[in-house]
Amino acid sequence: MKRILLLGPILFAAVTFALTIVKYDYLRGLGWHPINDPTFDWPSGLALGPYGIIMTATFIISGSLMALLALRLKVDLKPAPVSKAGSTLLVLAGLALASLAFTTDPTIRSTPATWHGRLHDLSFVLLGLSLMPSMLVLGRAFYNDPRWKNFGIYTWATAALAIPTFALKGAAFYIFLFAVLLWTELIAWKLVKADR
Repeated sequence: MKRILLLGPILFAAVTFALTIVKYDYLRGLGWHPINDPTFDWPSGLALGPYGIIMTATFIISGSLMALLALRLKVDLKPAPVSKAGSTLLVLAGLALASLAFTTDPTIRSTPATWHGRLHDLSFVLLGLSLMPSMLVLGRAFYNDPRWKNFGIYTWATAALAIPTFALKGAAFYIFLFAVLLWTELIAWKLVKADR
């Protein structure tokens, strides 16, 4: 059952990559540029236009799997306030990721913002406000648990890389996305291995 947790980051990466290739011209029409402006309506803009339902479903599934991963992590970690707080923040990050399914509004538009576009933007803010702190807090929880101690340093190093690359935007956003997806995948892998 826990092996399903491995699918969240892989699904998100694979679908985002595939849809970016398939919808390249569509994304360029929105104003996106893979190097000069990679965060301009990306990856959220993948939920717009043709095949958009695939990205919408990916947000829901990946976010739900992240929340399930966090709940499983809470059970596995040494009971302590820091592990409870870190896993709770990661659950909230998963729910915020799933809530990105509220379709975004294109940045360049002649119409007012929609209710679902506003909810999408709010979900993105909540994702940032829960994911980054969850990494910092979970780093401490991992460090305090002998079975996870190496993940403590790795988590802090990932956060040290992810936070500035998230803030810088531009092509650095790819580094942020890769670092967070890899971190999530490795946590899921450790949980799966622990039950063998």
